[in-house]
Amino acid sequence: MRIGFRFRAIPFVATVLLVALGIALGRWQDGRAAEKIGLQQTITARAGAAPLVLGAAALTPAQVELRPVTVTGTFVRDWPLFLNNRPQEGKAGFYLLMPLRIEGSDMHVLVARGWLPRYTGQYDRLPEFDTPAGTVTVTGLARAGMGKVMQLGTAAPVAPKAILQNLTPAEFAQASKLAVQPFFIEQSGPAPAGDKLVRNWPAPSLNVEKHQGYAFQWYALAVMALLFFVITGFQRGTKQND
Repeated sequence: MRIGFRFRAIPFVATVLLVALGIALGRWQDGRAAEKIGLQQTITARAGAAPLVLGAAALTPAQVELRPVTVTGTFVRDWPLFLNNRPQEGKAGFYLLMPLRIEGSDMHVLVARGWLPRYTGQYDRLPEFDTPAGTVTVTGLARAGMGKVMQLGTAAPVAPKAILQNLTPAEFAQASKLAVQPFFIEQSGPAPAGDKLVRNWPAPSLNVEKHQGYAFQWYALAVMALLFFVITGFQRGTKQND
């Protein structure tokens, strides 16, 4: 029995396309994993740095992302906002956001003051909380965003005491007409005695392993496509020679 290989143009083209796609997407996922590893190194380096003192000068999210910060100012008490669908230990609740006017300026920064539980079965009932009066100093972690959840239907307008699914500093600035830094602060430290605020913020999820797993799958697809083309070609060649 002679072993022969039967070349077929259409399967060959399909194989080339699959191999090219698998390699390209695998390399892209490898690049994403490398970016996340670099970000993890940045987080580790910034975590040990002294807190950055925020002032009136506007900063970019890239300058402060995941960096400890501290700021002194006064909370704008009539602009609380509630980010919905933020569970904590299996319980439904909100993130409480409030703008802080930075001392000696007209610049503000949105502070995520903590998590508050939601009243069961009472969607529109807002949780109670206390707001310190006068000048306060807030420390925490700068975040470019507070995470996104699925938005069903039309988003509620950004207004005082609004219950929102998602919010960006730019959206808040447009609605409030206030000058706002383009990032948030996740406030750290214990809440005042008797306050229901919980400051157990989730760690940044980088999902490096996810990108590495996807890269392996795409490379595997490329290898399998090539092997399938070769094996089936030899099988058909053998049958033809028989």
